[in-house]
Amino acid sequence: MKIPMDKPVLVTSALPYVNGECHIGHLRTYVPADIYVRMLRKMGHDVIFISGSDTHGTPIVLSAEAEGIAPEAVVARFHDHFKRIFKALNVDFDYYGQTNSECNHKRTGEIVKKLIDSGYVYMEETKQAFCDTCGRFLPDRYVEGECPYCGASARGDECDQGCGKHLEPGEIIAPKCKICGNEAVFKEQEHFFFHLSRFADFLASYLDNLGGTRNARNYAREWVKKELRDWCITRKLDWGVKFPGRDDLVVYVWVDAPIGYISFTEELMSGDERKWREYWKEDGATIVHFIGTDIIYHHCIFWPAMLKGAGYSLPDAVVASGMVKIDGRTFSKSRGDVVWTSEFLERFHPDTLRYYLVAQSSHTKELNFSWDSFFLRVNNELVGILGNLVHRVVSFAYKNFGVVPEGEIEEEVITKITETREEAINAVEEYEFKKLVDAVMKLADFGNGYFQREEPWHLIKKGDKERERGGEIIKNVLQMLKAVCILLEAVMPEKMVEVWSQLGMESDLQSVKLDELTVPIASGQKLKKPKKLFERVEE
Repeated sequence: MKIPMDKPVLVTSALPYVNGECHIGHLRTYVPADIYVRMLRKMGHDVIFISGSDTHGTPIVLSAEAEGIAPEAVVARFHDHFKRIFKALNVDFDYYGQTNSECNHKRTGEIVKKLIDSGYVYMEETKQAFCDTCGRFLPDRYVEGECPYCGASARGDECDQGCGKHLEPGEIIAPKCKICGNEAVFKEQEHFFFHLSRFADFLASYLDNLGGTRNARNYAREWVKKELRDWCITRKLDWGVKFPGRDDLVVYVWVDAPIGYISFTEELMSGDERKWREYWKEDGATIVHFIGTDIIYHHCIFWPAMLKGAGYSLPDAVVASGMVKIDGRTFSKSRGDVVWTSEFLERFHPDTLRYYLVAQSSHTKELNFSWDSFFLRVNNELVGILGNLVHRVVSFAYKNFGVVPEGEIEEEVITKITETREEAINAVEEYEFKKLVDAVMKLADFGNGYFQREEPWHLIKKGDKERERGGEIIKNVLQMLKAVCILLEAVMPEKMVEVWSQLGMESDLQSVKLDELTVPIASGQKLKKPKKLFERVEE
């Protein structure tokens, strides 16, 4: 999707649920979103990038009870953990908040009240699981049982082991208490529902015009074609945002979590009513959500319906990534089919992980992580193509010239860089970050071939004229390296800054625009002694 230049852009990443440590499956959303933001800025867009911790819901309460601590302590621990991981990976948010902030409680209450006043919320008696042994009503994640649609093992709000359908309170078959393991019974209880069914026509039209990835639109359309069911938006918990007018109920976590996008914008803008309203009330910004495929329903159906009902601006695009597997197996902590990000970063440079996550698979396709494929990407591409080009060329130039030599940039090189620029922009607009990487690595490969073909090492040993030509060849390859740095900074920010410095560049690479790609690298600019960019990795 082409982003208009006359509006600011708000990019969000789905909120990590802070009930455990970050694994590489999480990063399929955050790293591409960060790359997208960096590239938009290089294209000249005014962009803010926000996310934050999803802090409410039953799993956090369960974890807190198991440890004998308050939910706030669980949230604080993992909120800080995710912030450290994002910093280590250079996922550079303009603001990273948390949904248990005072601002998010206030904004959630305001939006829910607006939906109530507009007639989109109603109260109804509904059945909820009750455990006689524990003497308590059981919110969805406290319940396990059988899916009424496919018969698979399911939890109270979702058939997570089978068909993936959302389950309303009272639907699950043969419920059991997750705390004590005993059978539960259903009892009547008051709850509040969002009239989602009233938004079917609106959603059908909205999805026809929604930007982003096709998988998000198509998945949501299938749901809208079916009969949309109203959503139960309250839970009987103490931890969460209180439902207006009720002390015994909190709003469902999938109500207050996406509202975090709004409240985090408010917090970033220090509560400047005029400024944040431009983004969320006056259609004054382009809003792009990066999410995983497992939460398409919430972002393409429930969320826009809520926004429409409450009179807020609607997202312009939803970008849904494919899921991540480990050696062909679904992520499972109990079976050990998981790669923890903190352990990964103890052994490997963060830029190698950023590169792998986008180079290995198309963004909307499933990514099957394996150590073999990771080693191949690092050794064959980062070491064999990119690292080889940087080391050979910069070492040769530093040893024989010490500075960027004199000479004109050849038309062939300008054309190749310009073609790469267009491929990179198209890739970003298609949310195909693998195409971005492939285009730039193709330019690096061309640089290797050009250097080998022209053989400057022979020329510099001959007369002055031949040496002058050898210097011109070197300048042309250095120009290609300059372009590679600008285009790959979004993917590998630390490593490209290293190369940028070796080229003698003193400007801030992150702020350099794509317009600089074909601006000739300055002759006479001092080069720095190169260091090896990447190390080969072994099993």
